[in-house]
Amino acid sequence: MKKVMILCNSLGGLIKFRKELLSKLYDEEYNIYVLAPENNYKKEVLETGCKYIEVKIDNRGVNIFHDLKLLYTYKKYIKQIKPDIVLTYTIKPNVYGGYICRKLKIPYIANITGLGSAVENPGILQEITVFLYKIALKKAKCVFFQNRENLKFMLKRKIINSNYKLIPGSGVNLEYHKLLPYPNNKNITFLFISRIIKEKGIEDYIETAKKIKEKYPNTEFHILGSCDNNYYINLFKELEQKKIVIYDGKVNDVREYHKISNCTIHPSYYPEGMSNALLESCAAGRPIITTNRAGCREIVDDGINGYMVNMNDIEELINKVEKFINLPYEEKKKMGINSRKKVEKEFNRNIVIEAYMEEIKKE
Repeated sequence: MKKVMILCNSLGGLIKFRKELLSKLYDEEYNIYVLAPENNYKKEVLETGCKYIEVKIDNRGVNIFHDLKLLYTYKKYIKQIKPDIVLTYTIKPNVYGGYICRKLKIPYIANITGLGSAVENPGILQEITVFLYKIALKKAKCVFFQNRENLKFMLKRKIINSNYKLIPGSGVNLEYHKLLPYPNNKNITFLFISRIIKEKGIEDYIETAKKIKEKYPNTEFHILGSCDNNYYINLFKELEQKKIVIYDGKVNDVREYHKISNCTIHPSYYPEGMSNALLESCAAGRPIITTNRAGCREIVDDGINGYMVNMNDIEELINKVEKFINLPYEEKKKMGINSRKKVEKEFNRNIVIEAYMEEIKKE
């Protein structure tokens, strides 16, 4: 049996966005080895038939000793298991895993899930990361990109040559995220779905909620996502007391919130690959309001399934939210249907699985 090794920084992301690929590989009788930090999703990973090896990754840190330890760990297990092919996701697995695979002449496929702030912002950290990417990705069997902007950057910096392919993000599972009935309640409910960091647009969302609630008291602004920043946690408590927002925290099943939602607002200026929050909202049949930003703009057709606004333009965001509120119910519902049609046509997760299997089987 052929062996596939997967290097990633999150078991949660692997299960939420790549479980179908794991199932496909298992069904085709590949032995699958997953190397990632341990979290609450270990059981689900093992249930897919994968073998799991815990590997610690300092995702946001730049500690050279931690990174050298990661490099050594990847080398140890790749030499020990001798996989036929390695799949890598996110910056550190792409860079360090790709480098070891190149040195050991193991075929590997990297997935650029977003450039990240280190590459997005000019400076010494960008130059170091670009240099590491050049070393790691030159000999990749294929490099998958989730949006054209990331691809153009890599080509311009001569990080890759012709060994690349554009895929529709992680895609969305249209069976799991079904089209839901559009709510026709007295209240108009908005969702913000994201890990709580400034670059995802949380402060723009809050300012919009403040202004809109003054004029439209029948609106609700939910915030869904994990938060490890005490400033935001205290702010949410204060805003909840004033009935401006509702902080729901990290939720296990976002579909329950899509049932009550009229629209998802994602005012991100974060360097992401393709927004899964938007894809899942569209699959549920919900209009979206998001920014003219790679990883977001691809999912919205302005005026058709939602609205697009400029990044950090709170006034424009408020205007588009107000415009949406004043649409007739049937127009809102039609936007939601258009969202579903768009992801069915362009972002079906099967497209991603087929792209992977084609490259894995290619000699």
